Amino acid sequence: MTDFILNLIAWGGYLGIFLLMALENIVPPIPSEVILGLGGMAVARGDMDMVPLILWGTAGTTVGNYAWYAVGRHIGYERFRPFVDRHGRWLTMEWRDVERLHRFFVRHGGWVVFVFRFMPAFRTMISLPAGITRMPLGRFLLWTFAGSAIWNAILAYAGFWLGANFEVIDRYVGPAAILMTVAIAIGYLWRVLTWTPRGPR
Repeated sequence: MTDFILNLIAWGGYLGIFLLMALENIVPPIPSEVILGLGGMAVARGDMDMVPLILWGTAGTTVGNYAWYAVGRHIGYERFRPFVDRHGRWLTMEWRDVERLHRFFVRHGGWVVFVFRFMPAFRTMISLPAGITRMPLGRFLLWTFAGSAIWNAILAYAGFWLGANFEVIDRYVGPAAILMTVAIAIGYLWRVLTWTPRGPR
């Protein structure tokens, strides 16, 4: 994975960073920690500048999250109900859960989107309910960009400071990302198998 990312960065430069970060938010197993960490190493070598790296990476993050937001907005709150009623077991939720989530997002959606940008397991998934609850697009993009810019700057500077030692970190980041994905999948399957509807509303 590291060689692929390095080759794409070398070939595409900032555009490569943009594409990787957009893809990372559509296909979560591609870790942004590695992408921007290696980008920070490129800055240390003089191949890139830090500010454009962070801006292009954050733009890619925002575009990737917008894709999920657009899916949620297309589905919409009311149109989501038949889907929940039919596939509630696979979603492990009932319509009352969706209603509660909708009320919460209407009140607190902005800071939730911002804070979730720092949570690896949820930073992409949060865009879907933001779209379903029709959070204003401008607000969604602003909070997504702001939270992503901070997180991406941390990752890029970490790569810059670690320099060549980042390859040592990558030995653990890659397997850790895989283990996290497997753990999430197992947790989801367990929830599906043990989930029980609470009955009529």
